[in-house]
Amino acid sequence: MNAFLAMTDSMVTIATIISLVAISVSLVLLLYRIISGPTNADRAVALDAVGMNMMGVAALMAIIIPTTRLNDVVLLIGILLFIGTIGIAKYLEKGVIIDRNLD
Repeated sequence: MNAFLAMTDSMVTIATIISLVAISVSLVLLLYRIISGPTNADRAVALDAVGMNMMGVAALMAIIIPTTRLNDVVLLIGILLFIGTIGIAKYLEKGVIIDRNLD
């Protein structure tokens, strides 16, 4: 039974390392899209994807480092990412984030 547990532990470690490498490649490609995006909407989508990748990195680090504190970080990043996406979408649609009626 100990050999089986050791094998599964090494498989999880290898899978998380491969996932971290894949997310790193994705972050580099998204950084290129943020810099050279043809429109502001493309840049906004790339920024949203970067945030999701950061959530993935935090989740993978929670697997590598056996702690439950990083799960709260994943939730916090998700909440802030949602609020930021709403703000960016509103800015791209109307040109302002907060509507002010001065009538």
